[in-house]
Amino acid sequence: MHEPFIHRCLTLAEHGRGKVGTNPLVGAVLVRDGAIIAEAFHEEFGKPHAERALLEDFKDVIRPSDTLVVNLEPCCHQGKTPACTDIIRERGVKHVVFGMVDPDLRVAGKGIACLLKAGIRVTGPVERARCEWLNRGFISLRTKGRPWVTMRSARTKSGAIAKPDGSPLQITSEEQNSWTHQWLRARHDAILVGVQTVITDDPQLTNRFGLQLPSPLRIILDPHLRIPLTARVVGEPLAAGTMVVVAPGSDPAKRQELLERGVRIAEVPLSAVFFDLPILWSALTTPVRDFHGIASVLIEGGAKTWQSFRDAGAVDEEVVLMGAGEGISLS
Repeated sequence: MHEPFIHRCLTLAEHGRGKVGTNPLVGAVLVRDGAIIAEAFHEEFGKPHAERALLEDFKDVIRPSDTLVVNLEPCCHQGKTPACTDIIRERGVKHVVFGMVDPDLRVAGKGIACLLKAGIRVTGPVERARCEWLNRGFISLRTKGRPWVTMRSARTKSGAIAKPDGSPLQITSEEQNSWTHQWLRARHDAILVGVQTVITDDPQLTNRFGLQLPSPLRIILDPHLRIPLTARVVGEPLAAGTMVVVAPGSDPAKRQELLERGVRIAEVPLSAVFFDLPILWSALTTPVRDFHGIASVLIEGGAKTWQSFRDAGAVDEEVVLMGAGEGISLS
């Protein structure tokens, strides 16, 4: 009956959302006599992994009957922190339950083999599908070289996404908006829109509705740097959580103004009429200073941006919210 403990690991792991960068979301629990006696999660990029954090903080003697449960195969290589398999052996853990195999080629079964070689009993995968879904972004990074991409759109019963002149419509209900914030925005590392969406709608791109959930990084695709300096996403207090992706040669004075506000600027060349996607993915997933990269992105608009990612075959999941009527004009 390991499933309930894996479920707890997944709940713990989610607390690292938006903080672990390109690393996986991982939780760990120590089980004794059918009850959890210690737990931890990977809190932040560069900090100890879940298993190491748990075992370093747990000061009691680990009994031979205790079981360490973790939603991802323990790592066996030295990275920013020492290998988790080392401390598992050192602390005398005799049984490890894992949820899924790590897709990172530096691990990918080697962590399990290391534990088995040390005489540690290993059980798993357990609840593999749930574990893989939680870390679909990390898996995508390791297998496709890009973040997991979800596209969200809303349309009226007749298929409209805006008024005929392009001005916005309120299509979705409060219930749909609340669901979007809790189950889409809060479950992705970044929200991405084209600059025209910012010019037209001036969105905040945050988590609202009273939810105590992290707001993802805001990414604005703006090749010619048309974003108004009055836009809310580049003003206080949102500027520090916003990245504007620009093409080479875009307005240097405006760039400097945005940088001074705390906005991140990523320069990516154009390929035909859209950004060069491999270079864009590299900019979004390469840790630089205090930016630790992203593993998942929610594309919220507009129509040209949606189509560009569709045409590139770079959409993993699409969510379409249908309005009950023909929408309410917001102009």
